[in-house]
Amino acid sequence: MSRLQYNAIEAAVSCLCAPCPQIPNPPGTVTPMDRQVVVGVAIVDDGRVLAALRPGAEGGWEFPGGKVEPGESDQAAAVREIEEELGVRITVGQPLEGEQPIGDKYVLRVYLAELAGHDWSPTLREHAEIRWVHAADLRTLNWLPADQPFLATLRDRLVAAE
Repeated sequence: MSRLQYNAIEAAVSCLCAPCPQIPNPPGTVTPMDRQVVVGVAIVDDGRVLAALRPGAEGGWEFPGGKVEPGESDQAAAVREIEEELGVRITVGQPLEGEQPIGDKYVLRVYLAELAGHDWSPTLREHAEIRWVHAADLRTLNWLPADQPFLATLRDRLVAAE
């Protein structure tokens, strides 16, 4: 195979594997690469996970967290957001599998985390309530739609840790 043939094949494959600048998206289309990442943090302790109630008409239970800033890693954003929202420090672990779209502009990724240290005195800055939830009780809360797909995997991990 000549270098010219190789380059042509490589260009064709890369066009199939990535958005192609030669084929524009229809106006108003948001591609997954255009979505801002939001991290949710499943803080786990003693076989339970921390759930936070977002207030308001469109509120519900969620994994606390927030938007990843430009140049920031998901893990750094998780630490920052939990300090801002709850005033506690965490150690971020592995992500739960998958990601979930939130509307057209955002995508949610959820990470497991543990409290860093023994000082657990949260300050509710953005949530109406927080509570520790056991695996068997996860489905009893009215979770926000974006958080719901992560519950089964989280439940399995909590049960395995018991």
